Amino acid sequence: MDEFEEVSQKSKLHPKPEGLALQYGTAGFRTHAKHLDHIMFRMGLLATLRSKKTKSTIGVMVTASHNPEEDNGVKLTDPMGEMVTAVWEGYATQLANAEQDSLLKELKDIIEKEDIDMSEPASIYVGKDTRPSGASLSRAVLDGVSSLGGKTHDYGLVTTPQLHYMVCCCNTHGCYGSPTVEGYYQKLSQAFLQLTQNASNRTDDQKRLLVDGANGIGALKMREMEPFLRSKLQVVLSNDSSSGKLNHMCGADYVKVQQKAPQGMNMGVGERCCSFDGDADRIVYYYTDSKGCFHLLDGDKIATLISSDMMSCLFFAGMLQVLFSKAAQKQIQELVKDPNTNDERKRAVKLLESTINLINQTVGDAILDMLVIEAVLAIRGMSVQDWHAIYTDLPNRQLKVTVSDRRVIDTTDAERRAVTPEGLQDAIDSLVKKYKTARSFVRPSGTEDVVRVYAEADTQENADRLAHEVSLAVYRLAGGVGDEPKPLH
Repeated sequence: MDEFEEVSQKSKLHPKPEGLALQYGTAGFRTHAKHLDHIMFRMGLLATLRSKKTKSTIGVMVTASHNPEEDNGVKLTDPMGEMVTAVWEGYATQLANAEQDSLLKELKDIIEKEDIDMSEPASIYVGKDTRPSGASLSRAVLDGVSSLGGKTHDYGLVTTPQLHYMVCCCNTHGCYGSPTVEGYYQKLSQAFLQLTQNASNRTDDQKRLLVDGANGIGALKMREMEPFLRSKLQVVLSNDSSSGKLNHMCGADYVKVQQKAPQGMNMGVGERCCSFDGDADRIVYYYTDSKGCFHLLDGDKIATLISSDMMSCLFFAGMLQVLFSKAAQKQIQELVKDPNTNDERKRAVKLLESTINLINQTVGDAILDMLVIEAVLAIRGMSVQDWHAIYTDLPNRQLKVTVSDRRVIDTTDAERRAVTPEGLQDAIDSLVKKYKTARSFVRPSGTEDVVRVYAEADTQENADRLAHEVSLAVYRLAGGVGDEPKPLH
């Protein structure tokens, strides 16, 4: 039998709708779940080729992150838990969009270009989030892998970061950790407990954290992890998947864009709260003050809190290297064991070692980011209000503009300036000049034909006006769909 006969036969069970075209972006493929069966089968094929090429285990995660529940998606994980390379993103698009009668030709083309030895074994780890479509779409992935003779380990319901962690653990032969969900909980909870062991006098109120699980996989995994934390953190979980729809009026993206608390969370004044996104790889913190004002602490605030604490530890440890480089990790391990390391320096180095163990170095991880933040707040005796006061954000606004093709917009300078379409950046620059202490930038979504607009200025009113004006420029110059964006007020 031809080695591709099984591919030919099984692909008929997962036919591609004629004319449907999707592009693999930074977050893989995402669209309505009803369009994805053939995509999943073919990503099973591609993951098997990638495994044979790299002689490593490859991950396939079935998720659409913060998208609505009726959507789904898929992304591949490379050997060290990183995203698949740009060349293979191209292969993913090529294979996904091949019409049914040319699938084998495209498959063989990839094999030839990459000089893949098809006799090599293949190992694929598969995971999915809580979407109703996840079970059938995961089976389509498994069909694709088996049709090329690959072996699979189906982890079932896991967060995206957990699957990345498993892949990295497998390919580092246990050096990064044990490739099990329990191994993930044990390694990371131990690091958290080590970091917070000297913060033992915290009151229950100080330990209390309200967590919005977005009615997704993060809620389930947070429940599983709680016993490992030994009451050092008292999690009050809302939007826990027991009722409510995934990402509907809840989750990190909703809170960040709407600048208000998620539905289903009973927040008290000044209470520390956070929200995960649908697959638990992003997080935001927030609280309301005594005047009822909502305060968001997102990526910049989180980075400032953690980096300031790490710089303090690096200073006392006497280290100047990049924190998570291999050289830095080796030096930290050596200093911990060195009998000549003085007590103050050893304490700082142990804190760094525990922090490295607590951070998922393969991908953003909402649960672990939460634990790092909670550890830093506990160690420094800070409230969420203290953290928020580290610096003051300018009033800002984020909006979305639907376009016919997000690829029309290309950016540079860390996505702060638009290269295309012609005239868009000039228009943004002119609009920004109208307001005090203002800036604005646009970014195409990695998952849908949407452009995200960010604007800030000296007052909230001006930030809202600038965001609306930039949205109009995007709509007019980048092929907006539907009605023109309307003013916010």
